[in-house]
Amino acid sequence: MTHDFAIVGAGIAGASLAAELAESGASVLILEGEDKPGYHATGRSAAFWEECYGGPEIVPLTLASGAYLREKGFLHQRGALYIAREGDEELVTDFMQRFVPTGATIQHLGRGDLQKRLPGVRHEWSDAIWEPVCADIDVAGLHAHYLARARSAGALLECRARVCGMNRASGSWTIATETGASHRAKTVVNAAGAWADELAVMAGANPVGIKPYRRTVAQVRIDPPVSNDLPLVLDLRGRFYFKPESGRLWLSPHDEEPSVACDAAPEELAVAEAIARLEEVVDWKVAAVEHKWAGLRSFAPDRRPVYGHDPQVEGFAWFAGQGGFGIQTSPAAARLGRQLLLDEPRDAMTQGLDTGLYAPERFG
Repeated sequence: MTHDFAIVGAGIAGASLAAELAESGASVLILEGEDKPGYHATGRSAAFWEECYGGPEIVPLTLASGAYLREKGFLHQRGALYIAREGDEELVTDFMQRFVPTGATIQHLGRGDLQKRLPGVRHEWSDAIWEPVCADIDVAGLHAHYLARARSAGALLECRARVCGMNRASGSWTIATETGASHRAKTVVNAAGAWADELAVMAGANPVGIKPYRRTVAQVRIDPPVSNDLPLVLDLRGRFYFKPESGRLWLSPHDEEPSVACDAAPEELAVAEAIARLEEVVDWKVAAVEHKWAGLRSFAPDRRPVYGHDPQVEGFAWFAGQGGFGIQTSPAAARLGRQLLLDEPRDAMTQGLDTGLYAPERFG
């Protein structure tokens, strides 16, 4: 059988796009190299929907996705605080100037309001930017939702199907996997995350410079326990973030260490840095590190995702480079991806998106 689309990767990118394409009537095959979908970046997310995350050019995708995520019950309101030290007034002003025009819901707070929202904050933290609509995401539920949608529409998922070769002839691809299996598809969609450039080279396309970076998260026990009602707290300088989770604290040093594409593992130094930075912010006591993990966030050189047909290689398309924002933007991104691949008109969800920002041809 020759499928209309073979999507390589079954994380949130591949699963969401598969759902959209299959529901259009296209025949879709998803090829996943691991034993189960969502093993890498999707399964290791810090799980929040935050309007400003990723920068002003990502905000339109995030805002366009919000209504779907809320209506389907995948968001739980939390709120977010970007916090700043004394002397960082210019950073606060710059942040407001960059994000207010995007439509993000943010407001500047002084120290008094900061103390109310973050008990125990140390004196040198004097300013904050409050984002009330920030929410936790049920990542596992959302990923399962997309896989179920794709399956109900007829898409097929093959796990343990790591692609090792591709050849195009007579308008379709023959795709070989490491198990010795062979599949055929008219179009291959690159949703391979950290492996996106490797897959592009395999297809004879030019890599666009998507590079993976390791991000570390630790689950720590605080004594006394922190309230589950605390907001997500992010450093305006980008040195940490933390949020409560089931009586514990999820904490990251906001690291971005260049990495090869791999099964990422946390490093002790990154965990120690995260704890040291937390202790600079609040007077809480870290009683124990209970769990730690790392994932790879993959970025194109301009830190924008790459969506659409490859400009040189016929039948090869991109849906990659989604950094740490791929989950929170998945509804709008997948809908836009479907429209680009099928040459469909924009709809209410995507009509405000500038597709040129995300087009593969921007890399020349």
